[in-house]
Amino acid sequence: MYWHILVGDQPGARDVAEAAQERLADFAGLHMTPAKWLHITTLVVGSTDEVTDDQQQDMLRTASSFLAEIPPVPVTLGRILYHPEAIILAIRPTEALEQVRAAIQAATLKVTGREGHTEGSAQWLPHMTIAYSETDQPAQPIINALGRELPNREITVNAVSLVVQQGAERLWDWHPVGRATLHGHR
Repeated sequence: MYWHILVGDQPGARDVAEAAQERLADFAGLHMTPAKWLHITTLVVGSTDEVTDDQQQDMLRTASSFLAEIPPVPVTLGRILYHPEAIILAIRPTEALEQVRAAIQAATLKVTGREGHTEGSAQWLPHMTIAYSETDQPAQPIINALGRELPNREITVNAVSLVVQQGAERLWDWHPVGRATLHGHR
């Protein structure tokens, strides 16, 4: 179970992902993120064995309460980062989402007694994955085709979704439980 910022409904996210994925289409061994599931992973909650249905609903209510005072956050996509397991677009500014993540983490801790964790490294790096690597291959041809930066696109983070993922991530058997919306005013 994950807290994701689902951005597949935002034209800026879809457009920049589509542009990148078109440039990568000729490379074998890459699994493209479907437009519907473009996302920014915010927090790993745990397995559904560890969190009851009632706790899921409680987390959504609590997160909604915590996020009510936070305004929607405009962020920019465009800078490409390469990782052995994925090609990602950095979210800038990163600081803009730290308050959102802190609220989600606090809601998770309050309801489950656990604060969740970051996927992969110990430090959270907000990003949107455009392709996952499924084979070992040289990076330079991919970097040559895609570059280090795409035309910047702005999106607005206005909600965080609690999502149950069945099986491996790349099967995309995802089931959103609900959304906690950012409402605050600047």
